[in-house]
Amino acid sequence: MELRQLRTFEAVVRHRTVTEAAVALEMAPSSVSEQIRTLEKSLGVALFDRTSKGMRLTTAGERLLSWARCLLDQAEQARRDVTGQHLALRLGALETITATYVPRVLGRLTERRPGVRVDVRPAASRDDLLADVIAGRLEAALLLDTGDVLGDLGFQAPAEPMAFVDVDAVPLALVADPGHRLRGRPRLDPADLSGERLLVNAPNCSFLMVADKIIGTGPERVHAGSVPVMRAWAEQGMGIALLPEFAVATALGSGTLVKLDFPAPELNLRLVWRSDREDLPGLRDVLYATSA
Repeated sequence: MELRQLRTFEAVVRHRTVTEAAVALEMAPSSVSEQIRTLEKSLGVALFDRTSKGMRLTTAGERLLSWARCLLDQAEQARRDVTGQHLALRLGALETITATYVPRVLGRLTERRPGVRVDVRPAASRDDLLADVIAGRLEAALLLDTGDVLGDLGFQAPAEPMAFVDVDAVPLALVADPGHRLRGRPRLDPADLSGERLLVNAPNCSFLMVADKIIGTGPERVHAGSVPVMRAWAEQGMGIALLPEFAVATALGSGTLVKLDFPAPELNLRLVWRSDREDLPGLRDVLYATSA
């Protein structure tokens, strides 16, 4: 069982077909197939079921996958240690928080663990981030959540063993245009918002999940798209929006938006990683160094 075979095995799992794995590895498909057959022969078990829709892991293949990722990680860390290279951290982050919160997280990490190289990779969705962490394409990811358990916000947490640390609070604000009928009204509750148009993003958006919990079904949902679009539509009186304060601070300061007196909670900026990868040299220490 050789490292190159394990790399090929992991690539086939990730890309689901021999052809796509071969493209990613810059190998001939026949070479990929041969390495998989050699690996299966050396282990004496079938690692894949070959189907018309691609390569599907057998039970033995699923068991090997976690070992393969661990061995490949350790080999990479051994190479870095022997050659004197510093620990590299591949960090994913939602696009909505990359510009605002990632710099302060990286600032803390640089101050506390100088020499750690960080490769930040923005992503459009939480599902993409979690999938990359699970597959080992990222060491960790920053996403929005709440509560004491991963997924308390309302999304499905991965079945794989996960760990997290909360690194920052992300306050939310319910905003509207300056001429909105509820401007200046004290202590609004969900009933006061009945009949309003609530600007929302995708169905699994963190801000929509919060709105569903604290506002309820009274307001009509209007899908506006991204956070900048939601903010712009709210400024033009097309609805109210529940958004992170960092995304509306400039508009609130200039007066193009007003903050309604509605009790909006804070979300947690949460750094998540696979707990079964914490034994990589220095990784857990580096991850906890990002916390406030």
